[in-house]
Amino acid sequence: MRSSPRFGLLGALGGFLGVLAGAFAAHALRDSLSGDRLQIFETGARYQVLHALAVVGVALALERTPSRVLTASGWLFVAGQFLFSGSLYALALTGTTAWGAVTPVGGLCLLAGWAALGAGLARRPRRELRDVI
Repeated sequence: MRSSPRFGLLGALGGFLGVLAGAFAAHALRDSLSGDRLQIFETGARYQVLHALAVVGVALALERTPSRVLTASGWLFVAGQFLFSGSLYALALTGTTAWGAVTPVGGLCLLAGWAALGAGLARRPRRELRDVI
């Protein structure tokens, strides 16, 4: 499977799961978690949805211009969602503070994903004037 359809699927799945997590927090967890832990869970859901959209953006960019840097960006966003949001979900649900050590690693993946996306888009070939008109 080429990278762009794979990232399209992963982005859609990440968005689906992020919205599901947000709904789960709003309805099932509201009465069972403390305010702080609920906020941690909701932060995970928010970042997951945001970066799922970024993965879809990578898929669209790869359709136009295949690029190793853009592909790296997509994988960094996927890893970041898993590590960042996943560790926040685990921290909120279990109260085990050791999960907090994983969160910055996920955050670094997300930051690197944005940097790689910027570099990949900046390196895209410029369209000639006749292609624009």
